[in-house]
Amino acid sequence: MIINPVLESAEFIHNILEAMKKTHYDTSKWKEHPLNPKECNSSTVDWIFLVDLLNFSFWSEIDIDDTGVPHPDRYRVIFQGVGYTGYWSMVAAINRALEEGIPITSPEFFASEERLPDSEIERIFRSDTKEQVPLLQDRIRVMREAGRVLVEKFGGSFTNCISQADKSALKLVQIITTNISSFRDEAEFCGRKVQIFKRAQILVADLWACFQNQSYGEFKDIDEITMFADYRVPQALYHFHCLQYSHELLEILNRGEMLPNGSPLEVEIRGNSIWAVELIRRRILELIHNELEEMQLQATEQELKTTAPLKMMTVNAILIDFFIWDFAKAAQLDLTLGERPVKVHRTRSVYY
Repeated sequence: MIINPVLESAEFIHNILEAMKKTHYDTSKWKEHPLNPKECNSSTVDWIFLVDLLNFSFWSEIDIDDTGVPHPDRYRVIFQGVGYTGYWSMVAAINRALEEGIPITSPEFFASEERLPDSEIERIFRSDTKEQVPLLQDRIRVMREAGRVLVEKFGGSFTNCISQADKSALKLVQIITTNISSFRDEAEFCGRKVQIFKRAQILVADLWACFQNQSYGEFKDIDEITMFADYRVPQALYHFHCLQYSHELLEILNRGEMLPNGSPLEVEIRGNSIWAVELIRRRILELIHNELEEMQLQATEQELKTTAPLKMMTVNAILIDFFIWDFAKAAQLDLTLGERPVKVHRTRSVYY
């Protein structure tokens, strides 16, 4: 039986909402991961900054199948007895360095080649398997640049960037992308500049989630942040008929060909992913609003007087992205080999 893809993608949106309600999916989920910090202070800000400074290009040259069961030789970091791959391998390496007494998250420290030689950075991100960390030299370069910028312009701390943003998420993104080139995730498409800013936006989002919209993570315009256009979330969006790929693109992905950063196909995947999540967000808010109206209509006059006013749950592009990314990581086998299989697009870049 052929299922209308429009209905299938609409069902996916409904299922996202129901799953988020069932699991009480909110910013508190961020701290539940064992590698994420539990404290909220200026040191936490430094940690988040470095993590998102290096939050790019974790797909493996060895783990071609990408089914969620890592190839035994894939880049892996063992921390406190647990092996981590992908994004979490980088986080584990940073936490391992901190546990070894290395102040790796200090901008003054990682800006200095004397205090932190390239060879020591290589050792910090050492692998416990055959494959080494992707783009090591690029990671060293962006650490040096960002560290110098923070030291020379912002008193050696990203907290000063946050202060200058005056609780505006968009202003903080602007400060980040204006001053640090490795966050300047832009492309030209059909003669027009396209600004995607994946890492700058996820840096703001991680602050918001960690600090739960308080202190260093308080932003009055956080809902203006979009999803974070990487290679994993688009895979899930395609799987659920929220994106359609041409036959040409599917063939390229199946062959494992590289899509150059800034190429038309790559920009289309990322740009359409941003718009797809925005449409999902709008529809979810409509569903929530309709549910609240229905509940109010069914409530008796006495219940309305004695019950606290119903509130809309917080749903923005950040939480939807986090939710879909978590799902995609848990369902890699189905996304890669299931009924609607598709591989992630392969792009080597410091931007994502």
